[in-house]
Amino acid sequence: MTYFESFLLPLYRWVDQNRTALFRFLVIPSVLIAVAFLVPKMFVGNRYPALMLVALLFLVVLIAFLRKPVLGLIAIFLGGMFIPFVGPSGLNAAVGVVALMLGLWLLKMMVEERQIRLILSRATLPIYVFILISIFALAIGQLPWFVNAKHAPLDTQLAGFSVFILSAGVFLLVAHLVRDVGQLQAITWTFIAAGAIYVFGRALEWGYIDRIYHFGFTAGSMFWTWLVALAFSQAIFNNRLKFRWRIVLGVVVLVTFYVAYVQAYDWKSGWVPPLVAIAAIIGFRYWKPAFVLVPLIIFPALYLINSLISSDQYSWGTRLDAWAIIVNIVKANPLLGLGFANYYWITPLFPIRGYEINFNSHNQYLDILAQTGLIGLACFIWFFWEVGRLGWRLRESVPAGFPRAYVYGALGGLAGTIVASTLVDWVLPFIYNIGLTGFRASILAWLFLGGLVSLEQMYRVRS
Repeated sequence: MTYFESFLLPLYRWVDQNRTALFRFLVIPSVLIAVAFLVPKMFVGNRYPALMLVALLFLVVLIAFLRKPVLGLIAIFLGGMFIPFVGPSGLNAAVGVVALMLGLWLLKMMVEERQIRLILSRATLPIYVFILISIFALAIGQLPWFVNAKHAPLDTQLAGFSVFILSAGVFLLVAHLVRDVGQLQAITWTFIAAGAIYVFGRALEWGYIDRIYHFGFTAGSMFWTWLVALAFSQAIFNNRLKFRWRIVLGVVVLVTFYVAYVQAYDWKSGWVPPLVAIAAIIGFRYWKPAFVLVPLIIFPALYLINSLISSDQYSWGTRLDAWAIIVNIVKANPLLGLGFANYYWITPLFPIRGYEINFNSHNQYLDILAQTGLIGLACFIWFFWEVGRLGWRLRESVPAGFPRAYVYGALGGLAGTIVASTLVDWVLPFIYNIGLTGFRASILAWLFLGGLVSLEQMYRVRS
């Protein structure tokens, strides 16, 4: 054995035995130093002392997220809810925390576990395929599908791409990192409590409540949909919860509908998806009598749809015109679409009611079709199907109490999410419409649906 071998072999063994400590005390400080010197001077007055403070706080956050990943998952929606920071292209705290959590998760697998270990479930498979299709769509978006039209700027395309990837990432983070019911409870109750404070503040018309909560979060349909779905299901089906708390949750649901329906009736995305969520929760729980009542439900549902359309015929009429044009545009590459945000720049070539203008679809499904094609849209619908299928199996497989009530809430939230997707791009915000600002609230659907996969792993429910 040479001198170098006698030195390097023990060093290698020591590094292998202490890789976790090295990760925490070498990799993390290196990242902090890099971040400190990359922060623009405009954000700080006296640069170096301020940067040292930022680095110290960031170090504390990193250690907390590494030791307790559930804190990072909670920080995703609390950051979107409360932190007003807005960067280039609408970059915000929710985007940053998701990216940070994904980075930490991947680094931990590579350094500590030395392998990328992913859950293989029927509900995760469409997400993996969706991520792959999104990468192809980003590349295809650089091709000149319409020679007379401009491309969306590359940074805009990357922002649209990041919405898809980070949304899928939130789903995978919850599925992989939430490993016991207590963690899922912490996430759920924190969200319900923070949401309840807001809706009570709005109901009582406290003027300062909208100064505390970020508009991009509270103006998102997913906030209202998932607050109602989760609070209602826990109030009705969590028989382990004390009666007074179930009453409180019921009041939260009623107050939420008061704000969304009475105070803001014209904004249909605020109360229609939550109403669908409640109907779905009841239907999934009592599906046999609900099935018998389907003929009776159809007529009120059709009346509601007709009244919604007739209340704003111009809006619905222009949407139908826009949808027909977008479908025509997608014919240029129907399988993989035109790439992220590009169709917005092509629309002036197809005048809408005589106007040559840029417009978007105001419909989640058509946005996905235009950007990732039929394959991307099929993956999106496939994902909804598999998550719904998983929830249907879980509803009788998980224990009574919080887990079972959560499953029903997630099924209701899924139904509301599907309906909300027909109204506007609430689930995967289009960069020229809801944008990254809407990502603050859109992540709620991905986060709480990911909880179904975590429950599947906890109770080893067969796919």
